[in-house]
Amino acid sequence: MGSTEFVSAIFGDALIIIVNMVAVLIVPSLVVGLIVSIFQAATQINEQTLSFLPRLLVTLAMLGFSGPWMLRSLGDIFARLFHDIPILIG
Repeated sequence: MGSTEFVSAIFGDALIIIVNMVAVLIVPSLVVGLIVSIFQAATQINEQTLSFLPRLLVTLAMLGFSGPWMLRSLGDIFARLFHDIPILIG
């Protein structure tokens, strides 16, 4: 395998892992923010902390729930990268 194909494969895998990690943290926060915004529009309550606090709690809960998976994924990609350094060097 050529080095450019090898590097692009590693880069592609890393990009997929990053997108998955960000999606796991951001999507639930966006859903909760949408629900809170609908509630605020229906009740005409314009309190900023009412929007911030639930999103913060959901993000922290998702970080606690998916943290081991995230660390394992990062560990796997770094282990693969360090294992493949001799192949990249030649």
